[in-house]
Amino acid sequence: MRLGQAARVAKKGGFDCFSTTLLVSPYQKHEMIREMGQAAGDECGLPFYYADFRPGYREATARSREMGMYRQQYCGCIYSEKERYYRPPKKGESER
Repeated sequence: MRLGQAARVAKKGGFDCFSTTLLVSPYQKHEMIREMGQAAGDECGLPFYYADFRPGYREATARSREMGMYRQQYCGCIYSEKERYYRPPKKGESER
């Protein structure tokens, strides 16, 4: 849904293509993102720009920390939100 919205906004804004910051993360499924981006682009008539930005991930992370920039610790989906806060009980502890 978000890639589709990005494509529509880019088309309306007169851009040549659109992409996503998800492509910088080594934790994302790049092939799936590429397929979904291309499908969204086909639907809107605007090319999806794919590039593998993962090689710069570690350096960008380190630099953003040095600069004191805000770093969101989860992608925003319900599953990563759960992972952000949920910690499985240690051995011998009961789950609440």
